Amino acid sequence: MSRGPLVGAVPAPALHVMTLNVRRRITPTRRVDDWARRAPLLGRMLRHELPAVIGVQEALPDQASSLGDALGEGYRRVGRGRGRDGRGEGCPVFFDTGRLELLSWTQSALSDTPDEPGSMSWGNLLPRTVVDVLLRDRATGRDLRVLNTHLDPFSARSRVRSAEHLRRLAADTATAAVVLGDMNSLPASPVAAELYAEGMLRDAWEAADERLTPAWDTFGGYRPPRARGRRIDWIAVTRDIAVERVGVNAASVEGLWPSDHLPVQAVVRLTEVPA
Repeated sequence: MSRGPLVGAVPAPALHVMTLNVRRRITPTRRVDDWARRAPLLGRMLRHELPAVIGVQEALPDQASSLGDALGEGYRRVGRGRGRDGRGEGCPVFFDTGRLELLSWTQSALSDTPDEPGSMSWGNLLPRTVVDVLLRDRATGRDLRVLNTHLDPFSARSRVRSAEHLRRLAADTATAAVVLGDMNSLPASPVAAELYAEGMLRDAWEAADERLTPAWDTFGGYRPPRARGRRIDWIAVTRDIAVERVGVNAASVEGLWPSDHLPVQAVVRLTEVPA
Protein backbone atom coordinates (compact mmCIF):
# COMPACT_ATOMS: atom_id res chain seq x y z
CA MET A 1 0.00 0.00 0.00
CA SER A 2 1.54 3.27 -1.06
CA ARG A 3 -0.99 5.67 0.46
CA GLY A 4 -1.77 6.19 4.12
CA PRO A 5 -4.53 4.21 5.83
CA LEU A 6 -8.15 5.16 5.24
CA VAL A 7 -8.57 5.43 9.03
CA GLY A 8 -5.71 3.82 10.93
CA ALA A 9 -5.29 3.80 14.69
CA VAL A 10 -7.38 6.45 16.46
CA PRO A 11 -6.92 7.92 19.96
CA ALA A 12 -9.45 7.48 22.77
CA PRO A 13 -12.28 8.10 23.27
CA ALA A 14 -12.90 7.27 19.60
CA LEU A 15 -12.92 3.66 18.38
CA HIS A 16 -12.17 2.36 14.90
CA VAL A 17 -14.53 -0.46 13.86
CA MET A 18 -14.57 -2.49 10.63
CA THR A 19 -16.78 -5.06 8.94
CA LEU A 20 -15.06 -7.35 6.43
CA ASN A 21 -16.23 -10.34 4.39
CA VAL A 22 -12.98 -12.20 3.66
CA ARG A 23 -14.44 -14.58 1.03
CA ARG A 24 -14.31 -18.18 2.16
CA ARG A 25 -11.58 -20.39 0.77
CA ILE A 26 -12.97 -22.59 -2.00
CA THR A 27 -11.50 -25.27 -4.28
CA PRO A 28 -11.19 -25.19 -7.24
CA THR A 29 -10.68 -21.46 -7.46
CA ARG A 30 -9.99 -18.63 -9.82
CA ARG A 31 -6.60 -17.00 -9.39
CA VAL A 32 -8.17 -13.85 -7.94
CA ASP A 33 -9.91 -16.04 -5.34
CA ASP A 34 -6.82 -18.00 -4.32
CA TRP A 35 -6.51 -17.77 -0.53
CA ALA A 36 -2.74 -18.34 -0.55
CA ARG A 37 -2.41 -15.18 -2.64
CA ARG A 38 -5.02 -13.15 -0.75
CA ALA A 39 -4.08 -13.95 2.84
CA PRO A 40 -0.94 -11.77 2.88
CA LEU A 41 -2.88 -8.92 1.26
CA LEU A 42 -5.57 -9.06 3.94
CA GLY A 43 -2.90 -9.20 6.63
CA ARG A 44 -1.17 -6.13 5.24
CA MET A 45 -4.44 -4.23 5.00
CA LEU A 46 -5.40 -5.03 8.61
CA ARG A 47 -1.97 -4.07 9.96
CA HIS A 48 -2.21 -0.85 7.96
CA GLU A 49 -5.64 0.07 9.31
CA LEU A 50 -5.46 -1.34 12.87
CA PRO A 51 -9.17 -1.30 13.77
CA ALA A 52 -9.97 -1.77 17.45
CA VAL A 53 -12.86 -4.08 16.49
CA ILE A 54 -13.19 -6.18 13.34
CA GLY A 55 -16.30 -8.17 12.46
CA VAL A 56 -15.33 -10.82 9.90
CA GLN A 57 -17.65 -12.91 7.73
CA GLU A 58 -17.16 -16.11 5.68
CA ALA A 59 -14.02 -17.13 7.57
CA LEU A 60 -13.11 -20.80 7.72
CA PRO A 61 -11.05 -21.76 10.80
CA ASP A 62 -7.71 -21.64 8.99
CA GLN A 63 -8.59 -18.26 7.49
CA ALA A 64 -9.51 -16.85 10.92
CA SER A 65 -6.23 -18.18 12.30
CA SER A 66 -4.34 -16.55 9.45
CA LEU A 67 -5.94 -13.18 10.21
CA GLY A 68 -5.16 -13.59 13.89
CA ASP A 69 -1.51 -14.33 13.09
CA ALA A 70 -1.34 -11.23 10.90
CA LEU A 71 -2.82 -9.00 13.62
CA GLY A 72 -0.50 -10.40 16.26
CA GLU A 73 -0.69 -11.13 19.97
CA GLY A 74 -2.33 -7.80 20.76
CA TYR A 75 -5.61 -9.02 19.28
CA ARG A 76 -8.00 -11.73 20.42
CA ARG A 77 -10.65 -13.60 18.46
CA VAL A 78 -14.03 -14.96 19.59
CA GLY A 79 -16.58 -16.91 17.56
CA ARG A 80 -16.73 -20.38 16.05
CA GLY A 81 -18.07 -22.08 12.95
CA ARG A 82 -21.77 -22.09 12.12
CA GLY A 83 -22.20 -25.89 12.10
CA ARG A 84 -23.70 -27.99 14.89
CA ASP A 85 -20.18 -29.00 15.92
CA GLY A 86 -18.87 -25.43 15.85
CA ARG A 87 -16.88 -26.08 12.70
CA GLY A 88 -17.05 -24.56 9.26
CA GLU A 89 -17.53 -21.00 8.11
CA GLY A 90 -17.98 -18.42 10.84
CA CYS A 91 -18.29 -14.75 11.78
CA PRO A 92 -15.45 -14.20 14.26
CA VAL A 93 -14.89 -10.90 16.03
CA PHE A 94 -11.32 -9.66 16.55
CA PHE A 95 -10.52 -6.91 19.04
CA ASP A 96 -7.49 -5.01 20.33
CA THR A 97 -6.90 -6.31 23.85
CA GLY A 98 -4.79 -3.29 24.75
CA ARG A 99 -7.82 -1.06 24.25
CA LEU A 100 -10.73 -3.41 24.98
CA GLU A 101 -11.40 -5.93 27.74
CA LEU A 102 -13.62 -8.94 27.02
CA LEU A 103 -16.50 -9.21 29.51
CA SER A 104 -18.49 -11.98 27.80
CA TRP A 105 -19.47 -13.41 24.44
CA THR A 106 -22.02 -15.79 22.99
CA GLN A 107 -22.86 -17.19 19.58
CA SER A 108 -26.41 -18.03 18.58
CA ALA A 109 -28.23 -19.21 15.48
CA LEU A 110 -30.45 -16.92 13.46
CA SER A 111 -33.44 -19.21 13.77
CA ASP A 112 -36.50 -19.97 15.88
CA THR A 113 -34.19 -21.99 18.15
CA PRO A 114 -31.20 -19.66 18.56
CA ASP A 115 -29.60 -21.73 21.32
CA GLU A 116 -29.40 -24.78 19.06
CA PRO A 117 -26.11 -24.62 17.08
CA GLY A 118 -26.56 -25.18 13.37
CA SER A 119 -30.34 -24.69 13.48
CA MET A 120 -32.12 -23.17 10.48
CA SER A 121 -35.45 -21.37 10.08
CA TRP A 122 -37.10 -18.70 7.96
CA GLY A 123 -36.02 -20.19 4.61
CA ASN A 124 -32.25 -20.07 4.91
CA LEU A 125 -30.51 -23.00 3.21
CA LEU A 126 -27.45 -22.92 5.46
CA PRO A 127 -27.05 -22.08 9.15
CA ARG A 128 -26.66 -18.39 9.96
CA THR A 129 -25.24 -17.04 13.20
CA VAL A 130 -24.65 -13.90 15.19
CA VAL A 131 -21.63 -13.44 17.46
CA ASP A 132 -22.54 -11.22 20.41
CA VAL A 133 -19.59 -9.69 22.29
CA LEU A 134 -19.57 -7.43 25.35
CA LEU A 135 -16.40 -5.34 25.67
CA ARG A 136 -15.20 -2.71 28.10
CA ASP A 137 -13.12 0.20 26.85
CA ARG A 138 -10.02 0.35 29.04
CA ALA A 139 -9.54 4.02 28.15
CA THR A 140 -13.00 5.25 29.15
CA GLY A 141 -14.53 2.49 31.26
CA ARG A 142 -17.57 2.40 28.95
CA ASP A 143 -19.11 -0.86 27.76
CA LEU A 144 -19.77 -1.67 24.11
CA ARG A 145 -21.78 -4.52 22.65
CA VAL A 146 -20.73 -5.83 19.23
CA LEU A 147 -23.04 -7.98 17.09
CA ASN A 148 -21.46 -9.53 14.00
CA THR A 149 -23.37 -11.53 11.38
CA HIS A 150 -23.74 -12.65 7.76
CA LEU A 151 -27.31 -12.77 6.48
CA ASP A 152 -28.57 -15.38 4.06
CA PRO A 153 -27.96 -14.50 0.38
CA PHE A 154 -30.86 -16.58 -0.97
CA SER A 155 -33.88 -16.06 1.29
CA ALA A 156 -35.37 -12.56 1.57
CA ARG A 157 -37.63 -13.80 4.37
CA SER A 158 -34.63 -15.04 6.33
CA ARG A 159 -32.88 -11.70 5.98
CA VAL A 160 -35.88 -9.74 7.25
CA ARG A 161 -36.48 -12.10 10.19
CA SER A 162 -32.77 -11.98 11.00
CA ALA A 163 -32.81 -8.18 10.97
CA GLU A 164 -35.74 -8.25 13.40
CA HIS A 165 -33.77 -10.60 15.66
CA LEU A 166 -30.69 -8.37 15.55
CA ARG A 167 -32.75 -5.30 16.41
CA ARG A 168 -34.26 -7.08 19.40
CA LEU A 169 -30.82 -8.23 20.57
CA ALA A 170 -29.51 -4.67 20.38
CA ALA A 171 -32.54 -3.47 22.36
CA ASP A 172 -32.12 -6.17 24.99
CA THR A 173 -29.84 -4.13 27.25
CA ALA A 174 -29.05 -0.46 27.79
CA THR A 175 -25.49 -1.01 26.54
CA ALA A 176 -24.38 0.92 23.46
CA ALA A 177 -24.19 -1.47 20.49
CA VAL A 178 -22.60 -1.75 17.07
CA VAL A 179 -23.98 -4.18 14.47
CA LEU A 180 -21.49 -5.34 11.85
CA GLY A 181 -22.16 -7.58 8.91
CA ASP A 182 -22.61 -8.65 5.35
CA MET A 183 -26.35 -8.06 5.10
CA ASN A 184 -26.75 -9.14 1.44
CA SER A 185 -29.24 -6.27 1.18
CA LEU A 186 -29.27 -2.68 -0.01
CA PRO A 187 -29.67 0.38 2.24
CA ALA A 188 -33.26 0.97 1.05
CA SER A 189 -34.33 -2.68 1.42
CA PRO A 190 -36.97 -4.24 3.69
CA VAL A 191 -34.04 -5.63 5.70
CA ALA A 192 -32.80 -2.12 6.46
CA ALA A 193 -36.33 -0.98 7.26
CA GLU A 194 -36.66 -3.82 9.78
CA LEU A 195 -33.25 -3.29 11.35
CA TYR A 196 -33.82 0.45 11.78
CA ALA A 197 -37.49 0.17 12.82
CA GLU A 198 -38.39 2.07 15.99
CA GLY A 199 -35.28 4.23 15.62
CA MET A 200 -33.01 2.41 18.05
CA LEU A 201 -30.40 1.54 15.43
CA ARG A 202 -29.26 3.77 12.59
CA ASP A 203 -27.03 3.38 9.57
CA ALA A 204 -23.50 4.59 10.37
CA TRP A 205 -23.13 5.78 6.78
CA GLU A 206 -26.09 8.11 7.10
CA ALA A 207 -25.24 9.16 10.66
CA ALA A 208 -21.58 10.04 10.04
CA ASP A 209 -20.29 13.59 10.40
CA GLU A 210 -17.83 12.89 7.58
CA ARG A 211 -17.75 10.38 4.72
CA LEU A 212 -14.21 9.55 3.73
CA THR A 213 -15.07 7.90 0.39
CA PRO A 214 -17.86 7.65 -2.15
CA ALA A 215 -20.52 5.06 -1.35
CA TRP A 216 -18.64 2.35 -3.22
CA ASP A 217 -20.43 -0.93 -3.93
CA THR A 218 -19.13 -3.16 -1.15
CA PHE A 219 -19.30 -6.33 -3.24
CA GLY A 220 -16.37 -5.33 -5.40
CA GLY A 221 -15.76 -8.67 -7.11
CA TYR A 222 -12.00 -7.97 -7.33
CA ARG A 223 -12.65 -5.06 -9.70
CA PRO A 224 -11.95 -1.32 -9.50
CA PRO A 225 -14.55 0.31 -7.25
CA ARG A 226 -17.93 1.45 -8.54
CA ALA A 227 -20.57 3.59 -6.83
CA ARG A 228 -23.96 2.28 -7.95
CA GLY A 229 -25.67 2.31 -4.57
CA ARG A 230 -24.98 -1.38 -3.88
CA ARG A 231 -23.68 -1.10 -0.32
CA ILE A 232 -24.54 -4.54 1.12
CA ASP A 233 -22.04 -4.55 4.01
CA TRP A 234 -23.19 -2.33 6.85
CA ILE A 235 -22.27 -0.85 10.19
CA ALA A 236 -25.24 0.08 12.35
CA VAL A 237 -25.08 1.86 15.71
CA THR A 238 -27.43 2.61 18.58
CA ARG A 239 -28.36 6.22 19.15
CA ASP A 240 -25.91 6.65 22.04
CA ILE A 241 -23.02 6.24 19.60
CA ALA A 242 -21.77 9.17 17.52
CA VAL A 243 -20.21 8.38 14.14
CA GLU A 244 -17.35 10.75 13.40
CA ARG A 245 -16.16 9.24 10.11
CA VAL A 246 -17.12 6.39 7.81
CA GLY A 247 -15.78 5.00 4.55
CA VAL A 248 -15.61 2.02 2.21
CA ASN A 249 -12.00 0.98 1.77
CA ALA A 250 -11.46 0.42 -1.97
CA ALA A 251 -7.66 0.40 -1.81
CA SER A 252 -5.87 -2.38 -3.64
CA VAL A 253 -2.58 -3.89 -2.49
CA GLU A 254 -0.04 -3.81 -5.33
CA GLY A 255 -2.96 -3.71 -7.78
CA LEU A 256 -4.75 -6.68 -6.19
CA TRP A 257 -7.82 -6.79 -3.95
CA PRO A 258 -7.66 -8.83 -0.74
CA SER A 259 -11.31 -9.94 -0.94
CA ASP A 260 -14.30 -9.78 -3.26
CA HIS A 261 -15.93 -7.52 -0.63
CA LEU A 262 -14.61 -4.11 0.41
CA PRO A 263 -14.23 -3.32 4.12
CA VAL A 264 -16.53 -0.74 5.68
CA GLN A 265 -14.83 1.28 8.42
CA ALA A 266 -16.11 3.82 10.93
CA VAL A 267 -14.76 5.93 13.74
CA VAL A 268 -17.33 5.92 16.55
CA ARG A 269 -17.58 7.47 19.99
CA LEU A 270 -19.89 6.59 22.87
CA THR A 271 -21.82 9.64 23.93
CA GLU A 272 -23.03 10.49 27.42
CA VAL A 273 -26.57 11.05 26.23
CA PRO A 274 -28.38 9.71 23.12
CA ALA A 275 -27.29 11.57 20.00
